[in-house]
Amino acid sequence: MSTVSRLPGIVTTDHVFRVPLDHRAPDGELIEVYAREVVAAGREGDDLPWLLYLQGGPGGKANRPLGRDGWLTRALDDYRVLLLDQRGTGRSTPATRQTLGRRGGPQEQADYLAGFRADSIVRDAELIRRHLLGEGGRWSLLGQSFGGFCTLTYLSLAPEGLREAFVTGGLAGLRRSADEVYRAAYPRVARKNAAHYARYPQDVAVVRGIAAHLAERPAALPDGGVLTVQAFQALGLMLGSGTGSHSLHHLLEEAWVEGAGGPELSDTFLAGAKAQLSFAQEPLYAVLHESIYGQRSVDAGGTEWSAERVRKEFPEFDAEQALRADRPVLLTGEMIYPWMFETDPALRPLRETAQLLAERTDWADLYDPERLEANTVPVFAAVYHDDMYVDTAHSLETADAVGNVRAWVTNEWEHDGLRVSGGTVLDRLMRMARGEV
Repeated sequence: MSTVSRLPGIVTTDHVFRVPLDHRAPDGELIEVYAREVVAAGREGDDLPWLLYLQGGPGGKANRPLGRDGWLTRALDDYRVLLLDQRGTGRSTPATRQTLGRRGGPQEQADYLAGFRADSIVRDAELIRRHLLGEGGRWSLLGQSFGGFCTLTYLSLAPEGLREAFVTGGLAGLRRSADEVYRAAYPRVARKNAAHYARYPQDVAVVRGIAAHLAERPAALPDGGVLTVQAFQALGLMLGSGTGSHSLHHLLEEAWVEGAGGPELSDTFLAGAKAQLSFAQEPLYAVLHESIYGQRSVDAGGTEWSAERVRKEFPEFDAEQALRADRPVLLTGEMIYPWMFETDPALRPLRETAQLLAERTDWADLYDPERLEANTVPVFAAVYHDDMYVDTAHSLETADAVGNVRAWVTNEWEHDGLRVSGGTVLDRLMRMARGEV
């Protein structure tokens, strides 16, 4: 029986669906996928079109609404919204260090998780669509970041299920290998560092001081993790959001306290670093991150810790060299490194599993370029200028390669524009769809 809840301005209904673990074996093992239906209060009985929301990630559960706020404010004017916890996340059958041990050893776990990519997410969505809307029903789709990658997969596998698609910061390079993705990413991250240090020049010395301290004495984090120099550099992930530079500065300005034996890193700073660096709430983000770029026809050799390998081509990110040369220490971005499976307690039990996924070479293709070129589903995409997470040039390349795409390039928002714009970004895309822009 579905649970119905009332929050300020909205009514939500819980749905749990049983879907095949492997859609090629529909009579095999089943897992659960959870979705939350959201409708504007007072419109529960209205015949509204559906909007499926696919969250960023990979490994990210859908947002938990507290009422009619954010982009939902705009979406609920026109749609009944379905917030999907993609397989393995949130209230769907979880895939974490606590649950994966039941699957067997690292090889069994890796084989299991290989079925948690965009193609499986899309096939889950199609089963759900047919259940809620009927065989001939179609819904609209909103894909944020990795959700946009999934949108391209949806258009490749089952475009007949879609009326229209909205993409925010998520037009993936269709034929870009993981190495190409990271070769484009490191220079973008370097630019975000430069912008941060120009905004907060005092942070140059603070970051250097913390890096020098950690080079001699890695710090223990409150969850049992270890803050090494490289882990500290990973705080650069914050620089890709609209307020991330400011949040990073506020974290850094409370980095030090005067202890009994002299200056030491403060509990406040270490707790803040832990909150940013721990994958306890989204382990699949780390475990599956590079696999979202794995495609047999593009990356036949597998991803093989691409971010780690490509980093060697950008020595400016070497903290030890920067300290010796009296240069600013650069922070990194949306990269997953093998050492994270040693420093993060939530990932340590999964390190062998992650290694096997990094070595995997039989990834199926996620996109069908020919079908996408002939696409007739209207697609409206927000492309953020100098997006730190998704390369703008790759996005525009894809916009040109996929039929029926209209792209809006903007420097008003960063990668999190959908979340922080209060509905402005979504409203712009919806007005484009209605021919008003």
